[in-house]
Amino acid sequence: MEQYKKITFHHLLWYFVIFSVIGLIVETLYGAITNNVLESRKGFIWGPLCPVYGAGAVILIICLNRIDNKNYLKLFLAGFLLGSIIEYALSYILEAIYSIRFWEYSYTNLDINGRICVPYSFFWGILAILLMRFIRPFIDKIIDKINPKIKKILDISIFIFLIIDCLITIWAVTTYKNRAEKIYYNNVHNISTPTSNVLINIKNSIENNYFTNERMKKIFPNLRFKDSQGNEIWLKDIV
Repeated sequence: MEQYKKITFHHLLWYFVIFSVIGLIVETLYGAITNNVLESRKGFIWGPLCPVYGAGAVILIICLNRIDNKNYLKLFLAGFLLGSIIEYALSYILEAIYSIRFWEYSYTNLDINGRICVPYSFFWGILAILLMRFIRPFIDKIIDKINPKIKKILDISIFIFLIIDCLITIWAVTTYKNRAEKIYYNNVHNISTPTSNVLINIKNSIENNYFTNERMKKIFPNLRFKDSQGNEIWLKDIV
């Protein structure tokens, strides 16, 4: 049966990419409809990707692979639970890496530590049904049509790009956050002066000229951190 199909690295990679793009579209439209604001919901600095959706879809597909895709109730309940766990874990991991929260659901009053909430958990349940019953079989047909002659090199190239994109994003967000915190705590220093170390000069040049406040606010408008009193501070409000 289709839902028991063997899952390869090739499939997982393309699931991640495709659902990251779909997730970005969904998040952008949701923000535009609910907040009347059209803004970036990207998770990586390069590429139209919202990796939370990509990672969530990959984990859901792996975990739901042996559930009958016509058993909607079981798919919904599994998606509701697994999606909530995935979202909570990713929120915690991302905050541990960046010391910043990418999303916050405290405003719903139906949340757990602001990391997950009932409306979005319900959405994960619905997504599980749509994913396993309709979307995944359709996407599999597209993925399986990729020319075998270019499949391996294409997969490797995309994987390397994603790794580099992830590392650059961590660097950029960390730089942006540190810059904002210096301003917030009135510990602003002048832009790093040139040194005799070529690598340090290159690093400072990239941080000052590429990871600019304007660029970072445009790409990541919803980044925030908590100050020493526990207040939630939006980076875009202080830089």
